[in-house]
Amino acid sequence: MKAATRLGAAVTALGLVIVGLSALPAGAHQRDRGYSAEIRRASYGVPHITATSYANLGFGVGYVQAEDNLCVIAEKVVTVYAERSRYFGATGPTDANVRSDLFFRKAIDDRTVQRLLDGRRDGIHSPSNDVRDQIRGFVAGYNSYLRRTGATKLTDPACRAKPWVRPLTELDIWRTTWASMIRAGSRALLDGIVAAAPPTATGPAAAQDAPGAAAVLAARDGAPAGVGSNAYGLGEAATANRGGMVLANPHFPWDGAERFYRMHLKVPGRYDVEGAALIGDPIVEIGHNRTLAWSHTVSTARRFVWHRLALVPGDPTSYYLDGQPRKMTTRTVTVQVPGPNGTVPVSRTFHDTHFGPVVVVPGTFDWTAGTAYAITDANATNNRAFDGWLQMGRAETVRDLNRVLDRYQFLPWVNVIAADARGEALYADHSVVPRVTDALAAACIPAPFQPLYASSGQAVLDGSRSACALGADPDAAVPGILGPANLPVSIRADYVTNSNDSYWLANPKAPLEGFSRIIGDERTPRSLRTRLGLDQVQQRLAGTDGLPGRGFTADRLWQTVFGNRVYGGELVRDDLVALCTAQPTGTASNGASVDLRAACAALARWDLHVDLDSRGAHLFTEFVLANGLRFADTFAVTDPVRTPRRLDTANPAVRTALADAVQRLAGIPLDARLGTVQTEPRGDRRIPIHGGRAEAGIFNMIVNNRVPGVGYPKVVHGSSFVMAVELGPHGPSGRQILTYSQSTNPNSPWYGDQTALYSGKGWDTIKYTDAQIKADPNLRTYRVGEGRHH
Repeated sequence: MKAATRLGAAVTALGLVIVGLSALPAGAHQRDRGYSAEIRRASYGVPHITATSYANLGFGVGYVQAEDNLCVIAEKVVTVYAERSRYFGATGPTDANVRSDLFFRKAIDDRTVQRLLDGRRDGIHSPSNDVRDQIRGFVAGYNSYLRRTGATKLTDPACRAKPWVRPLTELDIWRTTWASMIRAGSRALLDGIVAAAPPTATGPAAAQDAPGAAAVLAARDGAPAGVGSNAYGLGEAATANRGGMVLANPHFPWDGAERFYRMHLKVPGRYDVEGAALIGDPIVEIGHNRTLAWSHTVSTARRFVWHRLALVPGDPTSYYLDGQPRKMTTRTVTVQVPGPNGTVPVSRTFHDTHFGPVVVVPGTFDWTAGTAYAITDANATNNRAFDGWLQMGRAETVRDLNRVLDRYQFLPWVNVIAADARGEALYADHSVVPRVTDALAAACIPAPFQPLYASSGQAVLDGSRSACALGADPDAAVPGILGPANLPVSIRADYVTNSNDSYWLANPKAPLEGFSRIIGDERTPRSLRTRLGLDQVQQRLAGTDGLPGRGFTADRLWQTVFGNRVYGGELVRDDLVALCTAQPTGTASNGASVDLRAACAALARWDLHVDLDSRGAHLFTEFVLANGLRFADTFAVTDPVRTPRRLDTANPAVRTALADAVQRLAGIPLDARLGTVQTEPRGDRRIPIHGGRAEAGIFNMIVNNRVPGVGYPKVVHGSSFVMAVELGPHGPSGRQILTYSQSTNPNSPWYGDQTALYSGKGWDTIKYTDAQIKADPNLRTYRVGEGRHH
């Protein structure tokens, strides 16, 4: 091994002076031996990081993410360290911060994450040494930046000099990773886990912080709240150059812990991937290498199952299994909550079974003297994710990628849509799904819960019989989950798509059918966004979309994404205008009479898009949100993309919804340009935002809250990292953008630049090869590193 060589000081793009030390040879296991990485900052602050080991690569990622988003990472750690109440306050013992702290405090006291890091589990060596090195390097890079800058000199006011900003440990990052894995499982039911308490002698316990409607919805919804996505995988039959193409269009929050971060990571000869990851993650999760590109969409599959427990009479904390009583285990945890005279302790006792934690959802899953409900979260022991994404980045074809998915089964709650340079496209829901087969469902879901399973995929199993345990598929990565043979996958030469409906219609020419209901539904109506996504592909391939030629190029794919069609408007606008023209007065839900003439005029002039200059688009959105989009015809399984399509003008609820929409927009011109009422703040600027709600059938999804009399002044979530990548013999090319920009720091040069770019439907180019990177006129190169620690 060559001796480490001292590098000269380099001035970074931010004016920081950094002294580096050369890296270890590839493959060396690195601890306290020094770190070094080369950073090439391209336009919009996107870092291209090159290092000679995974530890050094992690160091570079940790350093640049701290430069741009230190406050986001620090707050994520506060959450999983169960200190939100301490640092961000609480209104009382039932505050959301307190509930979060109690949940994560239990995980800390149980040493949940430490037990996942023990090494080989169920035949898979995960996390691998490469991933452990990358996490170790990430922590060292973050800490290096924090140490050099100092908490009191951070430029981001969100966390400058805050007591919750501290150096990280590796365990901190593993805890944030675990929290992400369980987002659609036990974390979605956090309130119900915290609230669960045995009944009193006179009836069910009155849990003071029992979950409300949001938790009930979470219990019935397989997807994490607030996230979604569109994606296309295009094969040789769908592209102009006969190579593969991928559209990535995840819909994620524009603020907080789930923002994406663009980056390009390279360990020469071992890993070379450009794309994006959630802030605080050290590996690219959506992106491309030289010959393969992929994206993720949120899957409909359920991540946990319920077990109905038959309790021992007189002892509601014991339950029967095969006729024998078993005692629940308990753990009492305590967190410190700010009070009027300092901090006060708040304690809660949690109850666990061999299935998992007891959960209460009042009115649906109550804890009574005779019955309780526990869940098994299939992702609670998922420690395979970073290894899976690392191997995805090394795959060269979609068939290689499919083998990675089969081997690791690591995706917590997302599908994969991919394509390769050979011209093959792949769709797969190879996510972590509890092993509820049709046979198990028929034998073990009690009759009262069979309709719930049929309608939603929620499985409530008989917890009193060991025969109703999840069991093990022979090809599964771990016990308790469906193996690859029981999961939907399609490899095609034309195309696959997904927009958060189930796997069924990934390609209408060959519907995927015959899979367990827990994964998703089949032969049922698709959302308007799914239908628009399919219609756009079909029109492009037929050459009927108004663009020249047939087949996709990166340019035409970009125009497809940001064409901003409103499919619901295309279907019903004319009928709606005819209805309100004939009956110009409507009655709102509150009984008020509403003049609809101005609304009719605005809708008649609307261009059926959600562009910045579209007038009346927000009126149609409010009509849809008021539940006005009701169809007169029925869904036809033989024509799933185009049915239903006729407005039910005979239904009085349609006119009521339009009247409600007019009332909601009081003080806001009904024919206003969308860009004047839908904006995103960046400093003292208000950037106009195009796009709109999925419920209206909009592909470029933007979700925001209406402020009465003002409009929609802040995006909540929607299009985030958008990538249209074209693969071919000369490497990848195409377009990409991070809609909300690279940094959360208002003093960063990269705080709003891509947001303004998005507003104008602009883009940044794919920069993967050295030639592409060097051609960037704003390129700045520097090294980051640290010497040996003693």
